[in-house]
Amino acid sequence: MEDFGLYAVFGVNGPPQRLLSAEGSCRVAVAVPPSVRQVVLFSSGPWGQRICVNAELDDADRMPITIGKLTPYNKCLSWEQWEEETWTDSVTLNVTLEGGNLVKADGVDPELILAVKEYTPKDTVAPLAARELNGKRKRERTSEEDGNENRTTKRGEEENVCPNGGVEKTTPVRKARGQSKVGQKLFSSGGDATKMKGAANGAGEAQGIVGRTPPQSAARTKSRQAKTPTQTAPLVSPSGRWGQTLCPINAQTAILIGGQGARMQFCKDPMWKLCTEDMSWVAAETLAEGPTPEARIGHTAVYDPDSRRIFVFGGSKNKKWFNDVHILDTQSWKWTMVEAQGKVPPLAYHSCSMFRGELFVLGGVFPCPNPEPDGCSDSLYIFDPHLSIWYQPIVTGDAPSARSGHSACVMQERKIYVFGGWDTPVCYNDMYMLDLGLMEFSAVKTTGIAPSPRSWHGSAVLSDTQFLIHGGYNGNNALSDTFIFDTDTNSWTEVTLPQLSVPRAGHSIITMQTGGHHLFSEVDEVVDADSGSRTLLVFGGGDNEGNFYSDLTIVAVEELLTAI
Repeated sequence: MEDFGLYAVFGVNGPPQRLLSAEGSCRVAVAVPPSVRQVVLFSSGPWGQRICVNAELDDADRMPITIGKLTPYNKCLSWEQWEEETWTDSVTLNVTLEGGNLVKADGVDPELILAVKEYTPKDTVAPLAARELNGKRKRERTSEEDGNENRTTKRGEEENVCPNGGVEKTTPVRKARGQSKVGQKLFSSGGDATKMKGAANGAGEAQGIVGRTPPQSAARTKSRQAKTPTQTAPLVSPSGRWGQTLCPINAQTAILIGGQGARMQFCKDPMWKLCTEDMSWVAAETLAEGPTPEARIGHTAVYDPDSRRIFVFGGSKNKKWFNDVHILDTQSWKWTMVEAQGKVPPLAYHSCSMFRGELFVLGGVFPCPNPEPDGCSDSLYIFDPHLSIWYQPIVTGDAPSARSGHSACVMQERKIYVFGGWDTPVCYNDMYMLDLGLMEFSAVKTTGIAPSPRSWHGSAVLSDTQFLIHGGYNGNNALSDTFIFDTDTNSWTEVTLPQLSVPRAGHSIITMQTGGHHLFSEVDEVVDADSGSRTLLVFGGGDNEGNFYSDLTIVAVEELLTAI
């Protein structure tokens, strides 16, 4: 039987080159030739007791451009320059093998430096121009032009961008008292959602628009300041992130999938299992068999209690957009990718609701051919897992306008309430209801003080007639307010709790049935959880100072409802 080996292909015409072997070093660094625009990393042979291969593509300053992981169930990675905006001509591929019975697997062996022999085919194709390598233009973005590495990128109307993009900083579980914040403010202060359109039309006011990225030199300076030595100890909890999903599957377990962290890098630890009995995390990427979903943000993950499966749909990764459906069977712990019939566009920042075993996908961002800006959808798509088919239902009534970053809550198993979202430059705070029996939309006339316009907010069902809206992003700032909507009275009520006073956007909120144990809050205080009580859990998201959160905020639902 063939021995285990790790191979790389540099460029579309390059031959496979062996990087790691069964008896060799467990770490290697490879300088990628300047002419190479694609790198493919894959394994061959039996993995045995080996756990995973960590891969990192670094720039000339040894700052990570992108990261990934090979496992026995996900044996190939690929990178392309036009997907990575920070790819330079001095790129290094670093790989580290974990696990197995290697002679030098104790982590103290010196790093093996390899040189790559460039392969030059007879018919050489000239590299794409820099403007072409940057991929599709997003929302009136202008190209960078500066010989001193200072790059000013106008993202005036870009949808597919992390609000904290460009920030590199270590993310502690919680901020110590007196500690100064080093992240640059990317949710710029001042202005409101009504000024977003005017700001989008002026280059000098581009800071007020979502996704504003600082000049490249400033981002690299902060990256060098925040660079830490290579971490060898395994993580005991997820790294800080935004744009992830947190999906409860039973009273004791929730699954975290995906997300994006500091400096717009996709998380190296993309999948975790949360055990609510003691609020502990378990790295879960290698627990499940089968092909795991590619790293992404803006996707959705919905659990079907009848089939005990998680459905992951859509999302985006830099310039790549997804319309695939991945299913995780929580009984066999096996991933499968669905080859669905019917048509559904690639979507990100959409909403996805489960009703009678089908997925109801509404809105979201979809890519348009260059030079058109990416657009927002106002369509409803339904996926039938039994037939593995997508279809569009006939819907009547007053439907919501095109939008993304909105929320959708299924109430009483017959209505979907859609709130907020945005379609640049407009941010919404309206409410719509879809009657799932009649398949009819209607605008909801609400009373009370409604939340301000926002997108990327958190939402969770609290009871048969009440759901919660927390935080979000209004185009200028991350928000920290909390509102409860009552579907019986169609009324809004603002709630003030210290646990929910931190500004967050792109975070996850879920409610779980807990009982018979103690919960630990984000300040290490013991919270009593009565038997059968419901608990609100908040994870992740970014704030106005460039922080990405990795701690859990815990609130008793009863405490929320009594605060009304």
